[in-house]
Amino acid sequence: MQEAADSGKISGNGMFTKKCQNWFEKSYGFGKCLLTTSCTDALEMAAILLDIQPGDEVILPSYTFVSTANAFALRGAKLIFADSRKDHPGMDESSIEALISSKTKAIVPVHYAGVACDMDLIMDIANKYGLFVVEDAAQAIDSFYIGRDKKKRALGSMGHLAAFSFHETKNIISGEGGMLVINDMQFAHRAEIIWEKGTNRSSFFRGEVDKYGWVDIGSSFLPSEIISAFLWSQLENIQDIQVRRKSIWNKYYSTLIPIIGEYGIKMPFIPKHATNNAHMFYLLAKDKNQRDEIIDFLKSLEIHVVFHYLSLHKSPYYADKYDGNDLPNTDFYSQSLIRLPLYYELDEESQERVINSIITFFG
Repeated sequence: MQEAADSGKISGNGMFTKKCQNWFEKSYGFGKCLLTTSCTDALEMAAILLDIQPGDEVILPSYTFVSTANAFALRGAKLIFADSRKDHPGMDESSIEALISSKTKAIVPVHYAGVACDMDLIMDIANKYGLFVVEDAAQAIDSFYIGRDKKKRALGSMGHLAAFSFHETKNIISGEGGMLVINDMQFAHRAEIIWEKGTNRSSFFRGEVDKYGWVDIGSSFLPSEIISAFLWSQLENIQDIQVRRKSIWNKYYSTLIPIIGEYGIKMPFIPKHATNNAHMFYLLAKDKNQRDEIIDFLKSLEIHVVFHYLSLHKSPYYADKYDGNDLPNTDFYSQSLIRLPLYYELDEESQERVINSIITFFG
């Protein structure tokens, strides 16, 4: 960050922005990468690139953060919510095809907790109906999908577009921050224009045009060099960060699974087609009452645990607009999921206190 400041250029698209973008492209096999100020911005860019219009339908899970939905709602799309899987909070891929209509434009799978959706199935459906796929990989950095061909592919590398988050709650952070990945190169040139406020400024600085101007819609989506420099230091340490996070995740799992299962508590499930990037460790209570009791008990001991998303199809904003089916699995996760503390600086003593407090709750 000091180096960025000393360079005299701390506005966007400078040296550290380019270093980060090149690192992602080379490390994970992504197409063109553009850093953004948030994953929300990346999703909004995706909606613009897909030319989402009022009346278009977009299929996405109800169990996700509001940004997944907002990006397309802002363009006037009708949101078609899919239920979660019974064994995992991610969207039920087998339910997608029944939700497709003549107005469907895109599918937006969310890799919840960094655990891959079945991308072979999703891409098969998209290709069959001529739909675009935008991977919401906000939580999925350094996580992979194992395909039918047994090849391991980075999450965010398979959809036409993908969005990542580097918010301070993620594995790799820059305070706020995100990234749009363009895997379908038909969108690459326009993405750069939208990213630069609707101008062809990047082409100008590469010497491709003799002046730049307003050529499309866009906004100020690119982050400052201070944010990019912070992110670069994280990428330099990504292996150490991931080893530590996985160690914490594995200790939770191995210690708690033989103890609390008899009380109806479920543990995270990782499908065979997915790897685990240790973004999140959660417990699934039997119901809302048990969840609230566990949370209240741990908070009384000054242990910060939280539930996660509320069902978007029942949200104050969208409930009266939703005309789809009941989503029982989504509602179950909204009422039962408990996130335990998991971050790089969580020391062994603190984690032991969390584990022992959970064991104490169950007697």
